[in-house]
Amino acid sequence: MENIRNKRILIVEDNVDNYTLILRLLTELGIEGCEWVSSGWKVAEEADGQGAIDLVLLDINLPYEDGFSVHRKLREHPRLKNVPIVAVTANADEATMQRAINEGFDGFIGKPLDPDRFPQQVYRLLTGEHVWEIA
Repeated sequence: MENIRNKRILIVEDNVDNYTLILRLLTELGIEGCEWVSSGWKVAEEADGQGAIDLVLLDINLPYEDGFSVHRKLREHPRLKNVPIVAVTANADEATMQRAINEGFDGFIGKPLDPDRFPQQVYRLLTGEHVWEIA
């Protein structure tokens, strides 16, 4: 298994319970570099204050600005334009996944997150694989 301990993940999630679950599962995977942004409208600004980011886990259902428009902003940001961005959403259906594909996301993970599968999904993403999974 490739060492992913030093990877940094930006989690864009407005629900504190979902963030807590994601953080716990990533910590079990050995990843300690997690940053949390609770809304999409300040994610680019927050990312400027961080070191290098290896992966963005982006909720689609965010207040004020949805994950699709946040994704477009991140793709325009000089530091983040090449970072893999994965939709993590309760809108776990074929239509939403197809839209994520069309808009250039790098992966899709449906909620509710499966605690047995999520760490492996993130590991695969961090090692260059694509993950497109509704459930």
